[in-house]
Amino acid sequence: MSARSTPSASGVITAICEQIACGLPARIRQAILNLPSEVLMQIEEIRLRLGRPLQILYGGRDQFVTLQGKVTREPEAGHMLTEEDMAQTLNLMSGSSLYALEEELRRGYITMVGGHRVGIAGRILLDGTGNVRGMKEIAAFNIRIARDVQQVADGLGHLLIDSASYRLHNTLLISPPQCGKTTLLRDLARKISKGTLHPKIAGQKVSIVDERSEIAASWRGAPQHDLGPRTDVLDACPKAEGMTMMIRSMSPQVLITDEIGRSEDGHALLEAIHAGVTVITTAHGFGMHEVRSRPLLRQLFELGAFTRYLVLSRRHGPCTVEGVYDKRGDLIQTGAEVG
Repeated sequence: MSARSTPSASGVITAICEQIACGLPARIRQAILNLPSEVLMQIEEIRLRLGRPLQILYGGRDQFVTLQGKVTREPEAGHMLTEEDMAQTLNLMSGSSLYALEEELRRGYITMVGGHRVGIAGRILLDGTGNVRGMKEIAAFNIRIARDVQQVADGLGHLLIDSASYRLHNTLLISPPQCGKTTLLRDLARKISKGTLHPKIAGQKVSIVDERSEIAASWRGAPQHDLGPRTDVLDACPKAEGMTMMIRSMSPQVLITDEIGRSEDGHALLEAIHAGVTVITTAHGFGMHEVRSRPLLRQLFELGAFTRYLVLSRRHGPCTVEGVYDKRGDLIQTGAEVG
């Protein structure tokens, strides 16, 4: 099973023209806008690195870009980013106010209107206790194009519902990076909130703890993706603290968060389950063997925290479901059976 509904080509190109290009210096903006439409409609990332060529990732490929908007495999032919390019980019993306972005710079990314996320690398500034307090001498930007891909959860409802109680399973999505975990998580949130995941399940109150601003892609506190009419979002909040806050304040029926990894995440997740809240979350990994080998995931597995596991890949595109497993780790359905 893989993604079934993606934004239209014109929608993607419009987003690039109206939301992303305005954050780029004039000559880089024009180079991107001059790219062929078939490239623009597939573009996933725009990468700027000081002293290195302008790069884009699209359709599973990476290429370099000339100032004329031509793509090339040769790094030497791409436009080499200058200090002026980098300074202008930061100035445009910050609205000439770095102070307003101080917290985001501390986390290493900026969120643009439309939910597009800009990863930043440079020289880290530490406070007196060794914690990150900011960043300067920015040397790289990675603009990740936000796409609200829908219908990727179609056909999964019967696998995520207990057939006896008609309750949602506590579910863990597992995959390597860039295989669609967050995209599928977002579509599940939307369908659960709207009541369209399964005919026997009405719309439910959904709380999302979006520590890295990727699920909702919030900009100035407002989600940029459709997450359904019964969904509340806590943006840029640590997962463990956020899960506790949401349970206390928003009385969710379903709690969704991304990429658990720390012991405090596991503790908060168990507290939510014990409070009768259904939890759906994700973890990096290549299969069920990782669930049994990593300390936190192994502990949650042994405690029976999750009653469904979905393993994803990119074999047929993002959100390809390779297998569905029960709480004991036994295979319920293969990807071919799901699709």
